[in-house]
Amino acid sequence: MNEKFQNYRTYFSRLLAIAVPLILSNIINQVQMLIDRIFLGQANTLYMPVLGNVTSPLWTTMSVCFSIATGASILISQSVGAKDDIKKEEYAGAMLKYNNILPFALFLMWCFGSKPIFKLMGVSDNLIGMCADYTRYCSPMFLLLGLGCSTTVIFQTSNHTKHLAIWSVLRSCLNIFFDWVLIFGNLGFPSMGIKGAALGTTIAEYLGGMYLMFAYLRSKKLGTRPSMQAVKKAKLSSYLHSARLGINTALEDFCWNFGNLAIIRILNSINEMAAGIYSIIFGVEVLAVVIIGSLGSGTLTLASEAVGQTDRKQYKGVCFCAYALSLVVTLAMLAASIFCPKWIISAFTKDRNIIATCGIYLLFISINLISKSGNIVIGSAIRGSGDTRWMFFTQIFGTFFVIACACFFVYTLKLGISGVFFAVIADEAVRFAINFWKFVRIYKKSPVFN
Repeated sequence: MNEKFQNYRTYFSRLLAIAVPLILSNIINQVQMLIDRIFLGQANTLYMPVLGNVTSPLWTTMSVCFSIATGASILISQSVGAKDDIKKEEYAGAMLKYNNILPFALFLMWCFGSKPIFKLMGVSDNLIGMCADYTRYCSPMFLLLGLGCSTTVIFQTSNHTKHLAIWSVLRSCLNIFFDWVLIFGNLGFPSMGIKGAALGTTIAEYLGGMYLMFAYLRSKKLGTRPSMQAVKKAKLSSYLHSARLGINTALEDFCWNFGNLAIIRILNSINEMAAGIYSIIFGVEVLAVVIIGSLGSGTLTLASEAVGQTDRKQYKGVCFCAYALSLVVTLAMLAASIFCPKWIISAFTKDRNIIATCGIYLLFISINLISKSGNIVIGSAIRGSGDTRWMFFTQIFGTFFVIACACFFVYTLKLGISGVFFAVIADEAVRFAINFWKFVRIYKKSPVFN
């Protein structure tokens, strides 16, 4: 029993060493995004449904780039666990060399071709111009995305994430400042509204990116940083090998976001403000999800190392520790949704009807975190085993399931926005049961631990 306690204490310690800076980084980033929403909500009520419509498609395409880098993260961490420096250098070098191609294509798409996307989403004519303006001013961020994903993986797989937190503090503070200046027209600048929010974000990302590159080049604690020689010699085949793992995660994220886009399409059919309400609720939930997601990132790194070491106990123990911490976050979110829902919602809008009706949606989404956190943490452990297809397949099922449920609840049972939240809760719960079954089979019977 004492040995088991010591093992779990070690797992908690290693997990938190990776996750805490990421948690701080992501919380700061999300606080900045919440302040953006508050600024825009106070400036013009119509800006909220604009954000509700642009956030999902933008994140869908950004997440593809992050997800492809996940494959390299798994292989690098497994190489660290197996103490294979040659493979570690090869996969890291290939990631840095070739991970900028897709983001450039996405920059072109969002800069010059966003309106047809918003038309397919059913965005009203009253909003589509503002949506296109927002994405046009945000599109230069994609030119930084490939390098940002790659350096983030190097920091995480090196178990040295302090600079990621500093990076987030810097760019978030800059973002808030530039938004205050450009949205409202302070310090003599013109009032740009929704365009100012997008431009402020882009400027902050570029200034923050300068710090991240400085930290990457100067840090002496990056054990997975490849040499320049390794980057030059890196083969496209090595990048494609890691991308094959990552593409499943990218397709998984695409399926999730496709489902979310379909949900927004359904919300737009209810009324013009429904997508804005949905955006507010999930904007609050994101504060909890980024904490849990950071624990998932730590789980991915340590579970991948455990597979490289063929350490079954670490694989299981890290996942259980991460889920236990996730449940603490879920309880905190649940308490906030019960005791102060109106105070939370009123930060985003002055509309008394929205403030009065949104409290129950906060409760729904807090309950949903029980299973959603399980999917995040357990899904990371499953990917760490080297099997990235499983989560993709279950997400395909989940996408069709959540769309079907949402259509049934909204159009057949006439439950309105509540029907959408019921569909989301049902989807996460069913997939949590399926993914937990798979996780148990991996740590009990998988050949990677033989």
